[in-house]
Amino acid sequence: MNQILIKNGTIITMNPDREIIESGSVLIKDNKIAQVSKDEIKVNNDTCIIDANRKVILPGLIDCHTHAGHTMVKSLGVGKSNDWVDACLKIYSTGSSLSFWETDASLSALEKIKAGVTSSLILFGGGTDLLRSDKPDYAVSYAKSFGENGIKGIVAVGPNRPPYPTMFYDKENNTPVESSLDNQLEVTAELVSNIKSVQNNRVSFCVSAPKFFPEEMDDENLSKSVAYMYDKVMDLRSQNNLIFTQDGHKEGSISISDKFNALGEWALLSHSITLSNDDLKSIKKHKPTIVHNPSSNYSIMGRCPVPELLDDGIRVVIGSDGAAPDRGFDMFRHMSQCMHYHRRHFEDTTILPPGKVLEMVTIDAAEALGLGSELGSIETGKVADIILIDMFKPHLLPMNMPVTRLAHYANAADVNTVIVNGEIVMMDRNVLKVNELDILEKTEEESKKMLSENNLNHLTNIPDNFWKKSRL
Repeated sequence: MNQILIKNGTIITMNPDREIIESGSVLIKDNKIAQVSKDEIKVNNDTCIIDANRKVILPGLIDCHTHAGHTMVKSLGVGKSNDWVDACLKIYSTGSSLSFWETDASLSALEKIKAGVTSSLILFGGGTDLLRSDKPDYAVSYAKSFGENGIKGIVAVGPNRPPYPTMFYDKENNTPVESSLDNQLEVTAELVSNIKSVQNNRVSFCVSAPKFFPEEMDDENLSKSVAYMYDKVMDLRSQNNLIFTQDGHKEGSISISDKFNALGEWALLSHSITLSNDDLKSIKKHKPTIVHNPSSNYSIMGRCPVPELLDDGIRVVIGSDGAAPDRGFDMFRHMSQCMHYHRRHFEDTTILPPGKVLEMVTIDAAEALGLGSELGSIETGKVADIILIDMFKPHLLPMNMPVTRLAHYANAADVNTVIVNGEIVMMDRNVLKVNELDILEKTEEESKKMLSENNLNHLTNIPDNFWKKSRL
């Protein structure tokens, strides 16, 4: 039996009592937490011992909304959002090879490990509604490469928005591909039904579908097509007991998902800005999880009413929406952004206490993914997804009020050690399962190739008004 003892650390348990244990110990046996104690735990000589003196012991962070592909397209357009979205749509549909997706997976997993993110929900594409769904090979390659780093992911797959067919390009065979709705549904079914997990159950699949707006439903033919699509996706979800996620909700779109029976406690709805009264009624009735993305462009364009939803008993969690065009997977940044965003709105510094935002990236996030009995807190019997934060740094001293200091002052670079499923995947900032330098060098090579082949090098140029002006 493999054993790891973490001792002498401040344990922020996130258990039901939100207990904080000073100079505590956590014993891990195989992949489970075997003991959490205020006292010394005696172990045999074969136990791996980690001294967590001056460190916080925390459940692994959970990011409930990220995008595959985005780590490879950071910053393109230099702030011009439409240019960036257009580049994503082009790359993901016709300009991406298996190598592109594998490289993006390795890079994003590496960044997440170094930020203390042990689990994440990953939309397989973006922009916001373009998913690579013409054949399963891309998602499978992505999942395998992601899992090789040792952390967990749930990859969301599903059909694209009409009109159909959706145009893709198979770069491996140099062949254009016209993918019908039924074809995309078949690919989705193959992924979620037959390939439920890869890499020792660390990466699995769930379902997604595009959102629609009330004014679009005036088109009777479109409405029928959407109803057919949702029926198929919801059948896949229920048959395989999966979560369901949607990107980019706003202005009545949640009420349309309700119309097509796509809401429930198994649903995670990202962004959710400028909600209509009908949206709010649907949320209160079906209680989906709202995934707030405080650092995203959507949160500049409109506001997700997080405190109000929480007060109504709705679960709200945090997603990075990473890692592009201008944000990464640093959940400490997003916790801080979340607090300041809503405090500015209400002009009230008491809104969203540090403890609440920490819940939103640990235990609340685990429950949103249907994994609350396994993840999200440091409790006996739960899976050992644990991170250590080095608190003995100038920006984190003095060593008091650890939750407040984490939420306000910590950043991804403070993550010292990461354990997933009882396995150490990073120790003292050194990743152990993959070669970090190889991933970084491969990323540079693949990025240059992707930009050149898609004629997008101009999006890396410094635009007019970049300097000495108030806006681009």
